[in-house]
Amino acid sequence: MKKMSRNVLLQMEEEEDDDDGDIVLENLGQTIVPDLGSLESQHDFRTPEFEEFNGKPDSLFFNDGQRRIDFVLVYEDESRKETNKKGTNEKQRRKRQAYESNLICHGLQLEATRSVLDDKLVFVKVHAPWEVLCTYAEIMHIKLPLKPNDLKNRSSAFGTLNWFTKVLSVDESIIKPEQEFFTAPFEKNRMNDFYIVDRDAFFNPATRSRIVYFILSRVKYQVINNVSKFGINRLVNSGIYKAAFPLHDCKFRRQSEDPSCPNERYLLYREWAHPRSIYKKQPLDLIRKYYGEKIGIYFAWLGYYTQMLLLAAVVGVACFLYGYLNQDNCTWSKEVCHPDIGGKIIMCPQCDRLCPFWKLNITCESSKKLCIFDSFGTLVFAVFMGVWVTLFLEFWKRRQAELEYEWDTVELQQEEQARPEYEARCTHVVINEITQILLIIASVIGIIVYRLSVFIVFSAKLPKNINGTDPIQKYLTPQTATSITASIISFIIIMILNTIYEKVAIMITNFELPRTQTDYENSLTMKMFLFQFVNYYSSCFYIAFFKGKFVGYPGDPVYWLGKYRNEECDPGGCLLELTTQLTIIMGGKAIWNNIQEVLLPWIMNLIGRFHRVSGSEKITPRWEQDYHLQPMGKLGLFYEYLEMIIQFGFVTLFVASFPLAPLLALVNNILEIRVDAWKLTTQFRRLVPEKAQDIGAWQPIMQGIAILAVVTNAMIIAFTSDMIPRLVYYWSFSVPPYGDHTSYTMEGYINNTLSIFKVADFKNKSKGNPYSDLGNHTTCRYRDFRYPPGHPQEYKHNIYYWHVIAAKLAFIIVMEHVIYSVKFFISYAIPDVSKRTKSKIQREKYLTQKLLHENHLKDMTKNMGVIAERMIEAVDNNLRPKSE
Repeated sequence: MKKMSRNVLLQMEEEEDDDDGDIVLENLGQTIVPDLGSLESQHDFRTPEFEEFNGKPDSLFFNDGQRRIDFVLVYEDESRKETNKKGTNEKQRRKRQAYESNLICHGLQLEATRSVLDDKLVFVKVHAPWEVLCTYAEIMHIKLPLKPNDLKNRSSAFGTLNWFTKVLSVDESIIKPEQEFFTAPFEKNRMNDFYIVDRDAFFNPATRSRIVYFILSRVKYQVINNVSKFGINRLVNSGIYKAAFPLHDCKFRRQSEDPSCPNERYLLYREWAHPRSIYKKQPLDLIRKYYGEKIGIYFAWLGYYTQMLLLAAVVGVACFLYGYLNQDNCTWSKEVCHPDIGGKIIMCPQCDRLCPFWKLNITCESSKKLCIFDSFGTLVFAVFMGVWVTLFLEFWKRRQAELEYEWDTVELQQEEQARPEYEARCTHVVINEITQILLIIASVIGIIVYRLSVFIVFSAKLPKNINGTDPIQKYLTPQTATSITASIISFIIIMILNTIYEKVAIMITNFELPRTQTDYENSLTMKMFLFQFVNYYSSCFYIAFFKGKFVGYPGDPVYWLGKYRNEECDPGGCLLELTTQLTIIMGGKAIWNNIQEVLLPWIMNLIGRFHRVSGSEKITPRWEQDYHLQPMGKLGLFYEYLEMIIQFGFVTLFVASFPLAPLLALVNNILEIRVDAWKLTTQFRRLVPEKAQDIGAWQPIMQGIAILAVVTNAMIIAFTSDMIPRLVYYWSFSVPPYGDHTSYTMEGYINNTLSIFKVADFKNKSKGNPYSDLGNHTTCRYRDFRYPPGHPQEYKHNIYYWHVIAAKLAFIIVMEHVIYSVKFFISYAIPDVSKRTKSKIQREKYLTQKLLHENHLKDMTKNMGVIAERMIEAVDNNLRPKSE
């Protein structure tokens, strides 16, 4: 970056303050060296002039009506504070005055206005003149128009679908398509090459705000121990300024009274954020123009993801309906509910001392529900989702490449500047990541202990009627009560830990000091996602792959930490419990996010509006209206991405247990798009427009989730559901030599998969509740494949167990290889950039270079012509005879 000024250091008077340092004053072309005695008079600071509000609430200009407001800074006048701490306030005032003086020295123009509602508040309006805009446009390598471009013809609807797409599309008579241009990085010495029809319109408001923010973020105001303090963000964080933001162009409910105002905020609210537009496509070009490419690419990705979810939701609902309609044909569930089969099978206690013996038929209702999800349709859907996620990622890459071309961000990476924090020397505190990970592990352990405790309590209290006729007992079994309450507690802990992991991830990333904003966000994204991955998915992984897998058998149970007996699954497996966990976390997360992101800002704005209008009917200007909106925060968009990627993980990683997950995600996302749009246009201050080429580190994260999802779904089907044991029984153990049936059948499956245990073999601490009224029984049953008592290998795994293990491993290998092969073929067959887009990019690049070259030749020809004319004129003058 070019140095535009020299620094002058002023030693502050208050030596006892830890923040003491040198104030930096900058001046273009000269050095200001004031003495300390003149600081009080403020004559050495170049400060903005104070102007009275001109009474025009929709005005976006200085009081002269000519200079556009590109940014607004807000501070509280220290001299009018009720509790005036003289020392601290004086330091803040001097830092602010130095900062504003340096802004003026950098060419920005400032105008200060007091609030019409609170005279303690001062609004400093910032304007960037033409020369400043041109200088920094060159420094920032901003691409600007060369000439109109007729190549970028957007694909339009055709044929019989024209009427349908017209209904879904934004009305072009309301939001007019943007004119396209050939563009090139701006250079001041080639200004004549650029398409400058009107200087005021050459830099649009978003570009102007972006340039001004670039300056605001890099202007110094103090130096301490050779370390510079600079930038508006630091000043806002330290309370020297209360806010800094660009202005919305109008109110969102009505158009501006200024005829020159484009009313883009109003149009976005009407055609994008309003509930009546929920069925319409998003006006992505206007979103990009108003909020910048970074916001635009997020909504483009979210919209595309939601469109792709439609297909997944349809297939998921079809698989769910298949299971629902065929649940009456579920033979093994009928056996569980049959009074002569499940009603006579006495199950062993699932915990020590307090847990009773219990009849298998008390799980009748859960077994019926399980038939819906643990069906052949689930297998088909898991395979389909493995292919769907690849199609989504590959087609999104193509769509992203089209947006890069249309939004002119193809070569963005080469233009990105270093972050201001990177350009300074900073000191950091190292945070131990291992300690933070232990919080997640501790929370998971706590949930497991809770589950065991709750199960014991419900087991001891609930089973009073063992005939299954009590309506409460019929639906609220110990397993169900434990599953629901543990899922709710798990969700609450997840929400609490989120706040901790957020701070930790930010501190670690700040310590790394990434060079560019993209590097910073990518680094933060990876850390935050790893924290959240463990936080959100650990309980689901526990239920899916660990619960009920290492429990031993009733005579020799496995104890966790030598104290807690490991949890067991229902006779039908843990699949239904995993479904319950997913439902509660996905539903609870959606509700909580809407409360946090929408309801709270709305309430805060409502309260602020009530306090402002009470007793006052004054007309407030645009900058004051925007100040009272909620700030979005630099990481606001990051959390929107994180929310959707966590949902993407639930939709893909555990979809084999919950085929309705894509449907829930689809409904949530349709609302999420409009809620986010409403939030941005009505409740939040306007964001500083930022450039972005793609969705950043979220793309490789989704690719990693897609690869992992194949493994998790294959393992859920193999180890969490009972599909493989049922298939092994049907094809091998229902008929001779292992079975007694003459044809393949599922009859006898329950009896075959429940092993026998001799009650006399119980250890003392493992014996059941002595108050159980199931009578005196010599044996009980438990879920496992082991030899019965009296067998030479009693309680050892039987041949059925090894057949099932072999079938499970074979299924995982086959399913993974098939899906990975299909994924590889799809990835190879679908290029990331379509040939059409690639040819457009190459052709536009060629034409741009040709245009610049032709303009350069024209200038050279023109200059050579002028030189030739002068030479001819000089020769003529020399040859002409001198007059007497």
